[in-house]
Amino acid sequence: MPRILIADSNQLVACGLQAILRSHGLQEVVGQARTEEEMLDLIQHFSPELVILDFVSKGFSVDSIVRLKAMGRIRVLALTDAQRGATLVNALRAGVDGYVKKDCDLQEIVEAVRETHCGRKFFCSQILETIKKEGINLESLDVVEPDCAGIRLSKRELEVILLIAEGFTNPQISEKLFVSPHTVTTHRRNILQKLGVNNTASVVLYAVQAGLVSPNKFLFARVA
Repeated sequence: MPRILIADSNQLVACGLQAILRSHGLQEVVGQARTEEEMLDLIQHFSPELVILDFVSKGFSVDSIVRLKAMGRIRVLALTDAQRGATLVNALRAGVDGYVKKDCDLQEIVEAVRETHCGRKFFCSQILETIKKEGINLESLDVVEPDCAGIRLSKRELEVILLIAEGFTNPQISEKLFVSPHTVTTHRRNILQKLGVNNTASVVLYAVQAGLVSPNKFLFARVA
């Protein structure tokens, strides 16, 4: 189980994140830091393996990432509201290992924590869109291009994809997953954005190519 340190000047956010992580089996949150000085002090005492950092919050900066990476053994996941291209580039240059927005789906945030701790890069769909829109050249930043296969989609989004591939409509998916139709619509929109497609047929094709459903299952699916 990873030892995690949360570094965020907003106590409410930090406490909420800690509760969410614990509810998903990530129990070993060793502390919360409100400033960079406090963060470095807690690191000396508890030796966390992963620091979840809002580097744009009061008391922190992009240099906080640099100092963390200079320690050599710590992985850094940026969890922040900032999405501007310049801010993202600075974080990438500083060596951040993952980057997610605070308004991402909770499952995506938890997945980001797990993936980053395991040594894999993780960028949420919003950040991937910024990278694409701003034309950020990851190679020039000496950063490995994020591999979205298997990590871009949350567990709930995969469930929605499976039901879409089986031909279920939004109201039917809503009933099966016990969520509101609006939530299903949001999931579908996020799925389209993450996959870089604009229609249901492309989502189904992805499901088949990724091995989520068999081609035969799709052939006999309901007509939406």
